[in-house]
Amino acid sequence: MSVRRPYRSDVSDARWALIEPVFTTWRARRTGPGTAARVHDLREIVNAILYVNRTGIPWEYLPHDFPPYKTVYDYYAKWEADGTTQQVHDLLRGKARRAHGRSTEPTAAVVDAQSVKTSANVAEASQGIDAGKKIKGRKRHLITDTLGLVLAVLVTAANVHDTTGGKRLLDDLAAAHPSVTKVWADGGYQNSIFNHGAGLGIDVEVVQRSQARGFEPLPKRWVIERTFGWLMQHRRLARDYEALPQRSRTMIHWAMANKMSRELTGESVPTWRTETDIPLATV
Repeated sequence: MSVRRPYRSDVSDARWALIEPVFTTWRARRTGPGTAARVHDLREIVNAILYVNRTGIPWEYLPHDFPPYKTVYDYYAKWEADGTTQQVHDLLRGKARRAHGRSTEPTAAVVDAQSVKTSANVAEASQGIDAGKKIKGRKRHLITDTLGLVLAVLVTAANVHDTTGGKRLLDDLAAAHPSVTKVWADGGYQNSIFNHGAGLGIDVEVVQRSQARGFEPLPKRWVIERTFGWLMQHRRLARDYEALPQRSRTMIHWAMANKMSRELTGESVPTWRTETDIPLATV
């Protein structure tokens, strides 16, 4: 069996233990032609996805000591489509909230949006121009809890107004997290989002900016600005490189899973398996 040296983006034993049951269960459920010859280690697939997520490289530039890039992307797409990635993300979010002494389900949240440029492979129909930010690309609409952990995410063309995206997010939030009754927003959201929230049993409140000069963190809302900062530490999210908006959404889930798993295991820097080298399955 061949071996490889670990990369800084690899999951440690402790981090893998947090999410392994999800992937083990996923593989056990799969039946049919071709599923008997399970060649690839799922942990190595996760390591390869996190390598792309953290470094920002194209899929086809994955180092050769990972499984083939087409195989890795196939798993990435399958896990997005069947909800496995979100299941991992939500599992870690629940653990992270409990680690902070919070209940698994939040009661308050924050909403905001971020416009980012796109790469050349993104279709024109999937892009737009954010006139206020003067950015051509896509917009990430996020709702986070008061710790900055993502509760709902929507990726649209950048010309979609924050209010339009915010209404769709509130619908998703109410369906997935009915315990949330309070959401803070900034002044860019129009009155219709307040009425929409009220219809869902959610009180949407604007946090006004201070008139003081210079930078000043806004009460309640600063946590989601920090979340955008966490995302931008993952170079694949510095620009939107994904051909499909749902793939962009999944890349956000992987970035947050990376962040939360490190926090849960107390890893400010990666820790590796006991052995120096990582065994590779024969491909």
